[in-house]
Formats: sequence, structure tokens, C-alpha cells
Amino acid sequence: MAARPIRTYTVLPHLPGRLKALQHLAYNVWWCWNHEAISLFRRIDDERFEACDNSPVKLLSGIKQERLEELQNDDGFLVHMDRVVESLDNYLTSKNWFQETYGDENITPEELANRYRLAYFSAEFGIHESIPVYSGGLGVLAGDHLKAASDLGIPLVGVGLMYREGYFRQYLTVDGWQQERYPENDFFNLPLIPEMSIDGRASAATSPLALGQKPLLVSVPFPGRDVWARVWRIQVGRVPLYLLDTNIPQNNLEDRQITGRLYGGDNDMRIRQEMVLGIGGIRALRALGKMPTVCHMNEGHSAFSTLERIRILMEEHKIEFAAAREAVIAGTCFTTHTPVPAGNDMFAPQLVEHYFGGYLPQLRIDMQEFLGLGRQNPRDPNEPFCMTVLALRLSNTSNGVSKLHGSVSRKMWKAIWPELPEVEIPITSITNGVHTRSWLAPEMWQLYDRYLGVQWEDKPTDYSIWKRVDNIPNAELWRTHERRRERLVAFARVRLRDQLQRRGAPPAEIARAEEVLDPEALTLSFARRFATYKRGTLLFRNLDRLAAIINNKDRPVQILFAGKAHPRDHGGKELIAEIIHVSRRPEFRRRIVFIEDYDINVARYLVQGVDVWLNNPRRPLEASGTSGMKVCCNGGINMSILDGWWCEGYAGDNGWAIGAGEEYTDLAYQDEVESRAIYDLLEEEIVPLFYNRSSDGLPRGWIKMMKRAMATVCPVFNTNRMVQEYLERCYVPSAERFEKLAAGNLERAAALARWRRNLERDWSRIRVETVEAKGADPMEVGGHLEVQARVNLGNLKPDDVQVQLFHGAVDNQGEIPDPGTILMSHNGAAQGSSWLFHGTIPCRSSGHQGFAVRVLPHHADLANTFEPGLVCWG
Repeated sequence: MAARPIRTYTVLPHLPGRLKALQHLAYNVWWCWNHEAISLFRRIDDERFEACDNSPVKLLSGIKQERLEELQNDDGFLVHMDRVVESLDNYLTSKNWFQETYGDENITPEELANRYRLAYFSAEFGIHESIPVYSGGLGVLAGDHLKAASDLGIPLVGVGLMYREGYFRQYLTVDGWQQERYPENDFFNLPLIPEMSIDGRASAATSPLALGQKPLLVSVPFPGRDVWARVWRIQVGRVPLYLLDTNIPQNNLEDRQITGRLYGGDNDMRIRQEMVLGIGGIRALRALGKMPTVCHMNEGHSAFSTLERIRILMEEHKIEFAAAREAVIAGTCFTTHTPVPAGNDMFAPQLVEHYFGGYLPQLRIDMQEFLGLGRQNPRDPNEPFCMTVLALRLSNTSNGVSKLHGSVSRKMWKAIWPELPEVEIPITSITNGVHTRSWLAPEMWQLYDRYLGVQWEDKPTDYSIWKRVDNIPNAELWRTHERRRERLVAFARVRLRDQLQRRGAPPAEIARAEEVLDPEALTLSFARRFATYKRGTLLFRNLDRLAAIINNKDRPVQILFAGKAHPRDHGGKELIAEIIHVSRRPEFRRRIVFIEDYDINVARYLVQGVDVWLNNPRRPLEASGTSGMKVCCNGGINMSILDGWWCEGYAGDNGWAIGAGEEYTDLAYQDEVESRAIYDLLEEEIVPLFYNRSSDGLPRGWIKMMKRAMATVCPVFNTNRMVQEYLERCYVPSAERFEKLAAGNLERAAALARWRRNLERDWSRIRVETVEAKGADPMEVGGHLEVQARVNLGNLKPDDVQVQLFHGAVDNQGEIPDPGTILMSHNGAAQGSSWLFHGTIPCRSSGHQGFAVRVLPHHADLANTFEPGLVCWG
């Protein structure tokens, strides 16, 4: 049957004039981290608000006319609405941290924002449960990044994909086996604002419907065709998030599926999604007049954005690939989140050739050079093309997401810089954080306002403010936490009942859902992605011992589980099924509950209500983790393997560490040791501390640890600190370097490219001819070791290199694990191409010391001396 010629139109809620402001509020998701705004929408219809995923847009779309008439005549509601509108307007227009820190009286806010044009690319954004374009931690972190950038006033935009189905919704069969369903997102009941164009030029829409205009479309070159993407916007406070959608009539059926599912399909689908995200994302920003100075790639999915920026510079400035590449590298930042090689996107060379064969002529490089950009060894024709390698090679700064993960990443990618010691691989770390206001329970918010002062909201990194948690009365803090635990238990019971009804459970079993869990019992939670390395069932290794712990009549314990396994992760699904089977055993039925379809809403209930947050991955496979951070600001306490962020967060008196940071090769032995450690902690420390009550019924020792966790974790592990750190260490240096290289007609970028070409041609001629050390052996602390080295630089000059003394304590492997470097100087006289360099090593500590002489590239416009990956050791 031929397709019917259906014409479409949009219907918006009819709001009386006095209530029009509700639409203004609904279409800026600032409301989702403002409890006054959330309370306002709940006041309209609390039950319906819950039923439509806490979405104001969906709420307003179905509100009855009679209720609207009631609201516009309700003075209390109108006063509340006006107060929230005023709060949003003040938020958007008041002077912010970025302006105060980086502005001055001689520059307008607009000029300041134009100086630092920042774009944040991510394959997923977890802003709120009602906008389901996220799968888990990566997306939630991206959402929190945008919120913090908005709070700080940083001139940043987000770029992602607008998935028609998003990530899957989870449900379990009677046997506990995970199944997936993919409901379609109703774009017109989401806070999406279409970007429009007039006569081919972008025109920012101010409402969800812009009459008389056409949707803004951008094209992405595919083999034999262009794929078109529509541009939507979600306003996240001050920050616009642009999302690309290929499900439009201009595309064929296959191409309309590109933005169908997050992380769906095979490698062919993945490379197409990443072309739309990277190339299409840059083209969308260019069409909007928001071409960035700096792009931040959150994981390697968007690494093709670097190629499009290179192509644009080549086209606009009529320059070669190498010069444009230097400028783009200067203005690019990259964050890797994956601690295992298998987690990085890799494509077969044939697949890359298929999709980029028509694109490469615009870059004026051949396929082998192009493939080399994505290979650790560019000369290996059998190595696949890796998006992480592409991102690392084309970035000014690269970082992991915790100190330990930075170390793991340097080890994992050291083959890109084979001559460098692992400690000097140019991958640093910026530890993740959470957007505290998005995750904080309203009752805890009120406590903080009352006892920390209202400045905690604007200054979440101020240690002096968080020290005031000791001012919160113990009884008041404990009562607040108990109410949150009661709400969590009530929520879990409702979810369990609904789950059982969907599975067709008998009425008696459904009725028993009202009896599970105890609102006064010590409550643990394990909630996260069900990957096998996270060991979701480690707690079940000795079920008899576990049963004795949780069924103690006087000191009961209960455990809430939640999480999704990737649809193709059979091992992860088996872990979920095991939890379901164990939870049905008579001794565990009232104490262990699995909540299906883990999302931001479920996470919010859990982190706001649990007593102990359990995390037991195999070290060092947890890049960072952030859920435990969300627990602390709500009064919960962590029990975790020393992995990811907890290596930095654990202070001995603010939670519990499982083990002492050991790493194992025998995984079965590791599971045995660490499961016993969990049981020991529960039996000997956690349960006694929770149930040891004073005469007034308060667990004073427990409350002391709650406060200690708040005071130590909250001021450090938040996204304000994290985003400020990105700004100071990555964005600003990259913007300044880009501005320097792009000045004029990119003359400095072209000069740097020529220098690099000469360097790579002549580097093999460098050699350290002689090294002489002057000083007694052994030496004494306080002495100095004089070293001179004769270095043949071939065709290069002393200004092209740094000759360094690489020195420090020597370990029993003959290596220097924690090196220092001293720059050697030359005497200005050369013998042909040979130069004499001198340096002095101070003897500051005793022991077995060592040194080596090495030569590194040096240029004033290089990001760092390690970036070219060239070293000549003496």
C-alpha cells in the first residue's frame, strides 16, 4: 500500500494568559534542580506529575480546562508561580562566577563569551528521567556537566543526538531474565525547542513552535548521498543543548534509523551515529553561528568532529591539512572514561574506507595517513581504527576521570608514545563530580539552608561552609534521614507490586509486596550497570552467612538492587537473574528487592534514602563512579573497593574500604577474599555502629560518620569543582593556544606544521655521543652531581630541542618510577652539528639514585614536549 500523504501540525496546551509563564518554566529544565519549581508543578496535579515521569511538559499537555481555571483563580498558586519565574529570570540575568572571574570592566559579557566559545560533545545526556536520551553514568555525568556550567555561567553549549527510542526500558520475566522494550519518545511532549531557519539562515526559536519558519537542517556526507539531520534544542539553564535527529522525510528509511537507539545496532550503525554526532554536530554549530573555539569530547564517540573542524579551516583559509590540524589540536580537549581496551570503539579499516572514501579528498590526505590517525601504530595495516586513538592524537589535553584511572589510561595507551616512560604519557586526570542540587533531597536542602547558610548553593566547593555540618543537631539530621528511608521503602514496595502485576504473579504474592523491607532497618543498596566486572552478586558468595546477617531479629539488614545489563551482555543478565532467584528464597524474600528499569528517578530515591552504598568492582576497572558521591550529600555512607573516585574520597573515618587496594590475577581467589571482607565489615563494624543507640535512641557514632562523609566528600566531588578544573586546566589554555595559532591566516599553525615535518624527517639523526658525570660515588645529601653531555643534533638547532637530565630514585627493577627532570644548557659553541650541554643534579635524598640524558622536541607553540612522542635517550 502506498504511503498516505499525511500532513502534520502541532497542538500546544492552551494556557490562560495568567498561566503562560508555566510554559516558559517547563521549557527550561532549570526546574529539575530547583525544588521550588518542582513543588510548583506538583501542586498542579501531584499524581499525574508522577505518572508522566515528573515531566512538566507532559503534565501541561493533559491538564483539564477546569483545573486551569481553578489555578488562575488560586492566589496562593499564582504567588508561588511568580516567585519561581522571578527566581529563573534572576538566575539567567544575574552576574555569574565566570563573569566575575574572567571578565573585567573593559569587556562586555557578550565579548567575554565570544572569547571562550566552548562546545561539549557527548553521545548521551542524562538531564532528567523525562528526557530519555541516556543509558547510565556517562550520560548522567554529561547532564551534570551542563548544569554546573550553567550555574557557573560558562559560555558552553552541548551537542548530542536526539534518539527516537533512546536506551531500552527494562523488565524481567518470571525467571528473572532481563527483557528490553523500546518505546518511542514523543518529541512534542518533551522540552524540545526546534531550531529554525529563514531563507537558509538559522533563527533561534523562543518557543516549541515557530510559525512561518522551516526546521534547521544540516547535511552529513555519506557514500553516494547526504544524510540530513534536524536540530533541536533543550535549554539547560543558561546552557543550550543541541540534539540532532535524522528521523525526517529527507532521508531514506535506513538513514532515518541512525538516531533510533542509543548504543543500538552493529559497528556499521555505530560509525554512522558517530559521523552524525561529530561531523553533523560541528555543521549544526556552524549553521547556528556558534562555531566553537574549543571542543570537549566526552569519550571518543564524537572524535570525527576534529576532522570536520580541520576541513572547515582548510576551506576557509586555503591551507593544507597539517596546518589546520595544528590549530584544531590546540582547541580540542578529550576525556576518556573507559579503563579496558574492549570498551573503546574500533572499526575495521574497510568500514572506515567505505564511509570516508568520499570525504578524504576534502582533507587532501590519503587513506593510509587517515587510518594512521586512529592507530596506535600508524604503520600497522592490520590494526583497526580506534576512536579513542583518534581523539588522543587530535587533542590539546587528554584526561581520565580519577587519579587511578589516569594511571590506568597512561598504561593502556602508552604504545602511542612508545619512547616515553609511562608516568610521562600526556594523559592527566580530572576526577568526576556530581551536581549536588540535582541529587539532594528537599529535606536535606532545607537542613543545609538552615545550618550551613544559603551560600552553600553558590559555593559548593567551600570547605569552610561544609565544616558547618557539625552544627546540624544530631536528632534533626537523623529524623530527616529516617524520613528519606521511609520514602524509599514505600517507593520500593510500590515498584515491586507493579513489577509483580506485570509478570502476572498470583494475588497472594502481590499482596506480600506490602510487607517487604522494614523502614527502620539498616538499608544497603547496590545500583549500577550490570557489567560482570562490577560483581553484582559478590554479596551472595556465602548465602548462609548473609542470611545470618540480614535476618538478625534485633539488628536486621536489607538490600536494594537495581541496574540494567547491556542487551548483548549475557553475563550481566545472568547476574540479575541470580539476584531474582536468591530474593525469592524464604529467608531473603522480605530483605532483598530488585527494582526494575533503573533510571534517574530510581537512582534519586536510592541515593536519598539508603544508609550504605555498596560498590565492589574489580580494581582497577571502575574509571570513577559517581553514585557514591550522590549518597554522601544525602547522609548515606559508602562501603567500596578502593577503586575509581573512592581511592581519593576515602579518609578512614568517612566510610568503609573493602580491602586495601589490592589487585589480583586469580579472580576466584579475589572474589573469596573480598566477599569475606564485606561480611566482616558488616558483622564487626557496620551493623554494630548502626544499631548502637544512646539513651535518646540516636546512633551517635553513625551520625558522626554521616557528618564526616558530608564534610569531606561534598566540597570536593561536585561538578562545580570538576567544571572549574576543566575550565582552568583544559578550556582556557586550549582557547588561548587556539587563538594564538589561528591568528592572521593561521600563520603560526602553518609554521608549527612545517617545523613538525622537519622534526620528524631529521629526528633519527640525533644521538647522544658522550655523557660524563663529575662527582664522588657515593655522594652526600646536599651535594651536586655535575653532568655534561655531547649531543649531535644533525640538521636541528638547540632551540628545536630540550636536553634533559632524567633522574630520581632507582627501584629494584632498575627503573625510575617517580622521575624529576632538569633542563641542560649549552655553551653556545658547536663542533659541526655537535653541541655540549651541562646540567647539575642536586642530591636531596639518600639511597640508590640514577639519571639518564635525553633529548625531547621543543617549540614555543607545542602543547607540551611529550606530544610528538619523540625521545632520544643517551
